[in-house]
Amino acid sequence: MLIETKGLKKTFQSRGNTVEAVKGVDLRVKEGEVFGLLGPNGAGKTTTMRMLSTLLEPTEGDAEVVGHDLKTQAAAVRRDIGYVGQGGGTWSDSTAREELVMQSRLYGMSKAKAKQRATELLEVFQLSEYADRKCKTYSGGQRRRLDIALGVIHEPKLVFLDEPTTGLDPQSRAHMWDEVRRLRDMGTGIFLTTHYLDEADALCDRLAIVDHGEVVAEGTPRGLKHEVAGDVVSIGVNGKADEAKGLVDPKEFVRDVELGSADPATGIAELRMYVDDGATAVPELLRVLDKADIAPASIELHRPSLDDVFLMQTGRSLREGQNS
Repeated sequence: MLIETKGLKKTFQSRGNTVEAVKGVDLRVKEGEVFGLLGPNGAGKTTTMRMLSTLLEPTEGDAEVVGHDLKTQAAAVRRDIGYVGQGGGTWSDSTAREELVMQSRLYGMSKAKAKQRATELLEVFQLSEYADRKCKTYSGGQRRRLDIALGVIHEPKLVFLDEPTTGLDPQSRAHMWDEVRRLRDMGTGIFLTTHYLDEADALCDRLAIVDHGEVVAEGTPRGLKHEVAGDVVSIGVNGKADEAKGLVDPKEFVRDVELGSADPATGIAELRMYVDDGATAVPELLRVLDKADIAPASIELHRPSLDDVFLMQTGRSLREGQNS
């Protein structure tokens, strides 16, 4: 087991008040898997990662990381992990090759070995073409690839990636996903945080969904979605949203219904319903709304997503948090 935590907590003092950033998290991360923490900004993802990587001391709880006790063997933990933060760690006026060689030397490699390792990673992360250009000339995707290369220069057993694709364009995100999969295929364990639903679904072998410092669901993406049985019907309502919810809620074929906030620009609110069979439910829902003279602005039928899992566990949509 690469990571095992029990009751991990972190509190901060802010203006005389105690803020619980992480509230008793229990996690188990296996070797060779991509494990993700999915949740909105401020959910406690980065705080959890910083504790596990020895950057923050836990207030309570116990943890083992790569076989080492987090509290008593912090130096051993740091030797066996890599950490890539959101802000990156490259100097604008240095080159990728210089950064990699310096990082290798900091881990005790000889000068010859450091140069060899730098050359290897420049090729692996497709940076050879830019190796001797200053980092300030790199694109966001190129700098992010260099950040990860720096994090794995010493061949760690486990790499922490904090929001690895935040701020990247779609093409750079796709390249970054490829690099994460490449690391996993090389046998490196990966622990990442993200607030992107598609990223968690595409990359994670297992994940924990966190909200307000607590784990609200854990499992494989497929398994978590399977727990939300049936189909999901989303109807956009422009006005009379509360009335529409009241009309569909009592129907026997509607197992649960959630009403989102109205979009300030359009005034449209999303009515999301969980039904056993969407094909038969949609015509009936439209008839119910039509009788009340409520014309849907949009309608969508889909299988449950990780956002539906988050909604069922917390009562609100993760997408709403992303758009705020």
